[in-house]
Amino acid sequence: MRLALYQPDIPQNCGALIRLGACFGVGLDIIEPCGFLFSDAKLRRAGMDYLELAEVVRHASWQAFLDSRAAGRLVLLTTKAVQTYVDFSFCSSDVLVLGQESQGVPSYVHQAADARLRIPLKARSLNVAQAGAIVLAEALRQTKGFP
Repeated sequence: MRLALYQPDIPQNCGALIRLGACFGVGLDIIEPCGFLFSDAKLRRAGMDYLELAEVVRHASWQAFLDSRAAGRLVLLTTKAVQTYVDFSFCSSDVLVLGQESQGVPSYVHQAADARLRIPLKARSLNVAQAGAIVLAEALRQTKGFP
């Protein structure tokens, strides 16, 4: 199981996802370009000392990410999905893809996804770090992947 963050634009959320990955032993792919300097102080503050514990792989582009990733389904978390994450059967090789806070992901990422899932909400949406944590916890529960 992995998390993939498509062109993150808020360093605090990227840092929170790095921390999440470190805590659960889940790798994080960061698909660039980022909307901030990767050494940004806000990223370091959000990631705290977990940055050294995390498995983070940076990719120069979407294509570079696709070319280097291992086998497994791309599972896109999106507010545009019909299917909810609670009605989905996760596999331990899934890669949970999260989009930009400001724009989500472009159509070519939607088309590349093997599944598109949403979190059922009363309001518009959560930030990507919260959404990633909710869905990752369910995916790990289903696959018995908690550390």
